[in-house]
Amino acid sequence: MTTISNTTSSTSAGVSTDIYNRVAQTMAPASAAANKINTSITKDQTKLSALGQLQSALSDFQKLVAGLTGDGLSTSAASSAKGVLTATSTGSAKAGTYAIDVKQLAQGQFLTSDSFATDSNGKLGTGAPTTIKIDFGNVDASKGFVANGSSASKSVTIDSSNNTPEGIAAAFKAAGVDVSVVKGKDGQYSFSMQGESGAANSMRISVSGDATLKNLLAYDPTGTQKLKQTSAAQDAILTVDGKDIKSTTNSIKDTAIAGATLNLVAAGKSDVTIAAGATQIGDNLKSFVSAYNDLNAKMQKLQKGDLKSDTALNQAISQMSQLLKTGGGSVSVTKLAAAGLSQDKDGNLALDDKKLQAALTADPSAVSKLFTTSDGRGIADLLSSKATSLTSTSSVLNKETSLVTNDIKSLTAKKASMTKALTAQANALVALYTAQSQTGAGSALTGTGSGTGTLFDMLG
Repeated sequence: MTTISNTTSSTSAGVSTDIYNRVAQTMAPASAAANKINTSITKDQTKLSALGQLQSALSDFQKLVAGLTGDGLSTSAASSAKGVLTATSTGSAKAGTYAIDVKQLAQGQFLTSDSFATDSNGKLGTGAPTTIKIDFGNVDASKGFVANGSSASKSVTIDSSNNTPEGIAAAFKAAGVDVSVVKGKDGQYSFSMQGESGAANSMRISVSGDATLKNLLAYDPTGTQKLKQTSAAQDAILTVDGKDIKSTTNSIKDTAIAGATLNLVAAGKSDVTIAAGATQIGDNLKSFVSAYNDLNAKMQKLQKGDLKSDTALNQAISQMSQLLKTGGGSVSVTKLAAAGLSQDKDGNLALDDKKLQAALTADPSAVSKLFTTSDGRGIADLLSSKATSLTSTSSVLNKETSLVTNDIKSLTAKKASMTKALTAQANALVALYTAQSQTGAGSALTGTGSGTGTLFDMLG
């Protein structure tokens, strides 16, 4: 919360410091209430971010381990230039070396608006019912904008209930379009809009209703452009052994190399080597252990920090650890230990390479079956499945995320309502105290002197 300054005794165009301070003192209890809402919003936003980190950590682990199940345990993919791309494979990938040349990465369109100011109530435009339609497609030099038949248009409705910058951004996000509000040093705002990656996901935005919003947000790639394009939507373009490949995303599964997934990082060249055979089991199990320990480290950090005593996090830690301690009822923990796999007191996995190599030499098939089987009952299968269930739409994690998101929306709406009421109250008090002191009055909301600040600062 901003501290109200009183470094001058009066202002020429604004309210006097005396009146400013009197209003600030009168409204101190309301300021405390506003501060309490701000604190709650910040707390919720911190938790939402932490839940997102947990979701990402579980998803990343699941993706890696899923690639090590089935025949994937005896197959590996290695990139010669990880700064260009990384690669994973399954058992269906053919052994060999593939020459990859990444020409460009896939990216989404990025649009920005002109800067704008809101009225004293934080509103943008008149609040007249306004419909914003977003079409997706490509821009063809001869045909103009060609709609993408596989991506349905989206519609956003703005009226007096949500015509604040944050309300407009929230309406876009609810429709599935990523829009954020940027506040400049001059106190004015602007919108930034990020589209989905791929050339066919360029946006055309039409606005009907409020003229202010139309002059700010309309965008026709072949016509009027009120928004400015700073980055165009484009596909990833690469060659694999000289064969041209295009992709709408930078994660390319099977189409570049059958049985392998390429994750593009930057333009450049890299060789991808696919190796298959029993000798790969040991290397893949090391990757499995490393991935689990990365997940465990993230969960332990969240448990000590932003998700302390959180139900979803405790469930994830408990259930993942329980699988390793019991083998899920289908894997012998004794045999896992004999193959070199153990868990320490902090929940991390350790792999004894000497024991592992001895087990692989004796019976590589038996080692493989401890981790993955055709019916999905190996320890890697079970952990992959558990990570999937922990991040599913019906999971505790997903429900917690929804609850926190809804609470943020509710608190934000409450803050907007309080801001409007306190703004009116501040103006009324300024008028009253000014009349009492028989001094010239400006707006207590503008504080247009050289050091008084603004009463609106009290609202956070």
